[in-house]
Amino acid sequence: MFFYILLFLSISSLWWYWKTRDGGKVANLTGKYIFITGCDTGFGNMAAKTFDKKGFRVLASCLTETGAKELQAATSDQLQTVLLDVRDSNSIKKAAAWIKAEVQSEGLWGLVNNAGIMGPTAPTDWLDIEHFREPIEVNLIGLINVTINMLPLIKQAKGRIVNVSSIGGRLAFCGGGYCPSKFGVEGFNDSLRRDMKAFGVKVSCIQPGLFKTPLTDLDKILKEKEVIWNRLLPDTKKQYGEEYFQKGLPCVAKGSVATKVHHRSDYRDPIPAI
Repeated sequence: MFFYILLFLSISSLWWYWKTRDGGKVANLTGKYIFITGCDTGFGNMAAKTFDKKGFRVLASCLTETGAKELQAATSDQLQTVLLDVRDSNSIKKAAAWIKAEVQSEGLWGLVNNAGIMGPTAPTDWLDIEHFREPIEVNLIGLINVTINMLPLIKQAKGRIVNVSSIGGRLAFCGGGYCPSKFGVEGFNDSLRRDMKAFGVKVSCIQPGLFKTPLTDLDKILKEKEVIWNRLLPDTKKQYGEEYFQKGLPCVAKGSVATKVHHRSDYRDPIPAI
């Protein structure tokens, strides 16, 4: 019995190796368009530069003109930038119209929903609804809105979508709107994957850990927390105590952890090796 199990596992391993022996490499990069959100800094900026070097036709959205100019200066003439605020539906529609004119019959081969913010991180009873609203508007509603507007172009190319979530979308490590927004991304990713499978569109979700990017600027996070602390009612401050506040950020530790890649898709790699 053990022999047959071993034989089955060996055959399965060989089959998997044969199916994946090319490493998921993508051929014929020229003419393949990729749209990436949040390219001013961080992961989006690095992704735009990386895909540009690989020969893709990168369409990179930036929130600021400064970010767009700096990215253009660091990349080839083939990369193009567009200003986009994912909180603004009109801004998204304008970007979608621009992209449609660029890709024409080719469609959009890839969409990387990367734009995101941290927002204040503090105990829930330190916060009001507005502290929750902005991360959810950017990280979840904005991501959904961009996706909806890009889907016709993605379906046209039978492309792929990569949604950037977080380990905070699997385990809530701090209070505030960030983790709820990322949990929402996970749910949206699952439903989108099922909806798009029939059209040959591949949908994946990645869950980065804590990396040194502007989003995880500890000085900024601590300052935001201090502002919130100073505005708390005396009773709330008394309940927590000055010592609790002085300990800094109990929910965020310095350093970095490896990216956890989360697959809920038939697509083997969230971003294929090239």
